[in-house]
Amino acid sequence: MKKITLNSWVKSGSPWVWMNAGAVAISLVMVIGLIGLIAARGLGHFWPGNILVAEYQVPGQVARPIMGQVTQVEDVPVAQLVSAGLPIDSDRETVQRELLKVGNRDVSGSDFSWVIDAWLADISYPADVVAIERREWGDFYGYLVEVKEDGQNIAFGNAGWDVFQQRINRALSIHEDIYHIERQAIGSVNSRLERLRLEQRKLELENKLTPLKLAEIEADRKVLHQEYAVLEKELGELYQAFNRDSVVVRTVDNQEVELSLGKVVRAYQPNAMTTTQKIGFYFDKVWEFVSDDPREANTEGGIFPAIFGTVMMVILMSVLVTPFGVVAAVYLREYASQGPVTRLIRIAVNNLAGVPSIVYGVFGLGFFVYFLGGQIDQLFFPEALPAPTFGTPGLMWAAITLALLTLPVVIVATEEGLSRIPSSVREGSLALGATKAETLWRVVLPMASPAMMTGLILAVARAAGEVAPLMLVGVVKLAPNLPLDGNYPYLHLDQKFMHLGFHIFDVGFQSPNVEAARPLVYATALLLVIVIAVLNLSAVAIRNHLREKYKSLEV
Repeated sequence: MKKITLNSWVKSGSPWVWMNAGAVAISLVMVIGLIGLIAARGLGHFWPGNILVAEYQVPGQVARPIMGQVTQVEDVPVAQLVSAGLPIDSDRETVQRELLKVGNRDVSGSDFSWVIDAWLADISYPADVVAIERREWGDFYGYLVEVKEDGQNIAFGNAGWDVFQQRINRALSIHEDIYHIERQAIGSVNSRLERLRLEQRKLELENKLTPLKLAEIEADRKVLHQEYAVLEKELGELYQAFNRDSVVVRTVDNQEVELSLGKVVRAYQPNAMTTTQKIGFYFDKVWEFVSDDPREANTEGGIFPAIFGTVMMVILMSVLVTPFGVVAAVYLREYASQGPVTRLIRIAVNNLAGVPSIVYGVFGLGFFVYFLGGQIDQLFFPEALPAPTFGTPGLMWAAITLALLTLPVVIVATEEGLSRIPSSVREGSLALGATKAETLWRVVLPMASPAMMTGLILAVARAAGEVAPLMLVGVVKLAPNLPLDGNYPYLHLDQKFMHLGFHIFDVGFQSPNVEAARPLVYATALLLVIVIAVLNLSAVAIRNHLREKYKSLEV
């Protein structure tokens, strides 16, 4: 039996295999742990936690009632609290404190409050405590006093809960009708009026505005104004019905507040909900998060416009970068003479991959937006000037900027794929009478298509998470109107849009309500990871299909 020494074991390469396997395992554990942390912090936000009611007794002060949901528990050094002026008298090094979401910002001035756990007394979880989600001013916690219709009482106390829910559903239904009229019907009328205005202005600039043309435009405009008046009247009636009902709620310190049901999104009693009801509520909130528009400075509601904007921008970027990257790689590999100039071009391409993304953003703003967009406005949209059409940041410039940013990745990956195709394949095709172009189109490119998809996968992975250049060329904090709608020309490449990456930055660092925004940062980050994973997996599936399809051509 041959004796294995340490020297022979090292020379065999086994240590390096084990080291690589260990590094891969550690990386997987770190990635899974990070995603698990993000998921736990983000998805836990949507669970309807119980609302506690207690007496909060600070030593030396009068006890006061407090109500709220526990959102965070932590141990704090006693010295830190003493330095903050709190009368802490404890032999322990740390004490436990809790962050309560107390809501009622319009009454108390703050959504959250830190409390010392030891100072809470008479803790209870009354079943009749009501949590009300509002379109403005955050959540409201209290007790249901009465429900009103046109100022008249129609239900009292917790016995009026069913009536309260019915009136909320009615208000939500009216809100949907208002949304449809404002965003779609009136939006369509305004879009057509704007097109008429631009048409008239264009004819004026071209000296073609005849009395007959002007009469036709005025007739069309009159019809649209009549349609607008009908919609405006219908909208006024809906708003009157929308604000008809209200509810009176009593806070824990016995203040009564009247809330219009037009500003209420939902109301629930978490302390009285069963586990099944809480699970249903949880999935309703998650669906709202991925399908609704944001509200309350992006700290409430959903992020659907950001999801849509991210996916739309990545698709446009992919459509732009793939043909240009493939054409550049084909020229460098198949047609260009392999001399110093070609080597210099390859060095430049590789260096472009390392340029900071913000530099691409500055270039996109200066060249694409101001120069190229300004020229497009002068040539094709003079009737809209001085208001810019393409001479302002928008979806098209964001997609082109990211296409330029990811172009080196596609070029390098495609070149690698082309270089792996044996020259005998090309020579065999040429020997059978095919031209070089036919060989390239029918033989070489199909065999290199998996490599092209690899480049596209890398491009999508990078582009979907970029934020810095997008801040300069098209992304905004809030853009409730999607760049794709039913108004001509349907896909609005000149329109600004929302992006998940910028949404994370805005909510995490620009929000006025930090405590309310923190869990949404985690939830949005998780969703961004999922969107990137779905886009990449789609590209991987296409690549694998192409690889299997052209496997028979490999030598």
